[in-house]
Amino acid sequence: MRAIRLEGVGQLAVRDLETPVPGEGDLLVRVEACGICGTDRHLFHGEFPSRPPVTLGHEFAGTVEAVGPGVTRFGPGMMVTGDPNIACGRCPECHRGRVHLCRNLQAIGIHRDGGFATHVLVPETQAHRLPDGFDPVHGAFTEPLACCIHGMDVAAPKPGETVVVLGGGLIGLLIVQLARLAGASRIVLATRSADKRALAERLGATDTVDAGHSDAERRIAGENGLMPGGADLVVEAAGVAETVAQAPRLAARGGRVLLLGVLPQGEKVEIEPFDLLFREVQFLTSFVNPFTHARAAALLAAGAIDVAPLVSRRVTLQEGAEAISAQAPAGEIRAIVVP
Repeated sequence: MRAIRLEGVGQLAVRDLETPVPGEGDLLVRVEACGICGTDRHLFHGEFPSRPPVTLGHEFAGTVEAVGPGVTRFGPGMMVTGDPNIACGRCPECHRGRVHLCRNLQAIGIHRDGGFATHVLVPETQAHRLPDGFDPVHGAFTEPLACCIHGMDVAAPKPGETVVVLGGGLIGLLIVQLARLAGASRIVLATRSADKRALAERLGATDTVDAGHSDAERRIAGENGLMPGGADLVVEAAGVAETVAQAPRLAARGGRVLLLGVLPQGEKVEIEPFDLLFREVQFLTSFVNPFTHARAAALLAAGAIDVAPLVSRRVTLQEGAEAISAQAPAGEIRAIVVP
């Protein structure tokens, strides 16, 4: 098999490896699609903890090629997507049901070999079935959608509330669709990209704003803006310090801010606690996908979330390695590695 290996900070290579043999409870999955996430670039730059040497790739779908002893729910030929986050089941957080906060959490594609390869091992407990004939490129969106679903679970938007989404990348465009499904009365997406603003409106945003304008905040939350006084929910989906600091200013009194974007480890942002306190703005955070992967797969299988326009390009393993080590091209939403 061939795989994209992170061999150290700033060191990526496509290597030939022995195809793994599935052990007790494992599936050997032939990878058919794996998305390049911003986290992969953070891993390459040493901005997110990992355990090199390791095969990257945590947003994958493919076909079961073989199963190990004890596997009962899956067989060869089935299409699956893998939940990459593996909890220990023994620590205090796991016992409280907070498996995503497991003290011994391991992730496929970060701590264990992942999906930027022709094959990947997936524990049966982490595998979720996709319909026969389902496009595996669309299946590769299950993991990021699952993370967005958890974020919306945390933020708990109510029908009729207003939502602002900061960032027009993959996460922002998925949140727009989830906010629409949740019954938001108004959804405003802010991004500098005109193409992404147009796409957001196709996917359910009622309004969009050019985040690069000096008066973007006034256009959203000013007295004569789209949401005078601010939004019930502001979702930071860009992973940029500037928008993290901006988000509370766009929230209404008693509103909520959800942090979904991933900033580099160690980066700091200035927030004014006085403002949060006296306007009673809740600042919420959301980490990965506890018990939401199956729900994401179900939404994709039902066609309730449109991911086809979110595919920017399909690349080979070699091209994928080059894409991870480079800055994402302007306007790119998601590049998919097709081994």
